[in-house]
Amino acid sequence: MFRPKVPTMPQPTGLTTPPAVVEPTTITPDTPAPPPAPATPAPARPAVQLTPGTVLALVGGGTAVVLVVGAVLVSMLLAVALTAASVAVCALTVRSVIARR
Repeated sequence: MFRPKVPTMPQPTGLTTPPAVVEPTTITPDTPAPPPAPATPAPARPAVQLTPGTVLALVGGGTAVVLVVGAVLVSMLLAVALTAASVAVCALTVRSVIARR
């Protein structure tokens, strides 16, 4: 009966390191924990103070953002309306050309 040769695992070659020596340590169960360090308070941050100039700048910036976003949305709506109108004109033209045949 034929028995196939079973390959063996390769053995490491070269330099090997000796096993590490682990030294036991003693544990004392009644050791008190060190006291916690006192918490240092965070430095107080000054409150934001709004001057008339900063209020005016914030209002102006907000108005500009609203105007720009509005203009973009209106232009997109106009583009959609023009596209729909041109598609409708093309559909009517194709329909009239097919109807004449």
